[in-house]
Amino acid sequence: MYRSCTRYPQEMAGDAVALTISGSADDGCEKGQHTEELVTISGLVDDRAGGESSERSGDVWVHGPGGERYWGLFGAAGLLLRSPDNEILLQHRVEWSHFGGTWGIPGGARCEHESSISAALREAEEEAGVRGEHVRVRSTSVLDLGFWSYTTVIADATVRFLPCVRDGESIELRWISIERVIDFPLHPRFADAWPALLRRVRAIGPLESD
Repeated sequence: MYRSCTRYPQEMAGDAVALTISGSADDGCEKGQHTEELVTISGLVDDRAGGESSERSGDVWVHGPGGERYWGLFGAAGLLLRSPDNEILLQHRVEWSHFGGTWGIPGGARCEHESSISAALREAEEEAGVRGEHVRVRSTSVLDLGFWSYTTVIADATVRFLPCVRDGESIELRWISIERVIDFPLHPRFADAWPALLRRVRAIGPLESD
């Protein structure tokens, strides 16, 4: 997403436990390090308290040692959002985008010094109209290739809201049953990550009502 870096407050009470797992080419980590962080949040994320940041945008390509390219000078992040009906919010990517025509999750490049959670929430709001007040962050999963990283922020929606296309990067946005995600033509890297992410989502369990 090509926009300014909106900062989100991180005053979210709770404890975090990090688990680090060595990755390999066989497990989809492309010889990187895969980290999962279970985040316990007792309050909602308020997306209205943020402000515009003067930090540098990360909207450029990063090239790996083998010539492969990844979006985001400072890495990237995306929001894997589950509805109360056990659905995942998927984004149908426009044809001109990287791996256009495939399905993935809202996300994009992080800004300089921007946290992965802030970046994922910002991108989801800009691309799909996801309001932070409807989101509870549950966990993060990080693919770290050394020269580039991608953080999947796993979260629950407190209500099943209607997503809306807010920029030119989406053909459509749709809530998809968690069991049917694999039936869609997924972004290749999301497809590689999906089995592990699905296990993680199931292990976290549904959001408990307050």
